[in-house]
Amino acid sequence: MLRYLRYLLLAVLTLFLLTVALANRAVVPVSFLPEDVAALFGVSWSMQVPLFLVIFGGVVAGVVIGFTWEWLREHKHRKTASVRGRELARLEREMAVMKDSSSLPQKDDVLALIDRPRKAG
Repeated sequence: MLRYLRYLLLAVLTLFLLTVALANRAVVPVSFLPEDVAALFGVSWSMQVPLFLVIFGGVVAGVVIGFTWEWLREHKHRKTASVRGRELARLEREMAVMKDSSSLPQKDDVLALIDRPRKAG
């Protein structure tokens, strides 16, 4: 059921993006710098592209920047989880060693004195 719902959502999203692309196919100039700054530096890089590419490019750039920002922001949480995971593995190994050593009969000094055979006399 969820698979069909996902396919339906993808179909609606595709139809929406196709409609936006068809409605915004006019060619617009995209410049690297404003005209005054470009004239100052002598650089006039400009390109003619359809408007929907500008829109979709902006959305893709925003998503990439957002994912990168969150990945960098959550670095401390991933590091803490990694350190705690290593500590947990070390403690589990120690506990396994302790369980193995506790399965052997314990020699308690006090009980050894009490259980020792007494001499007659």
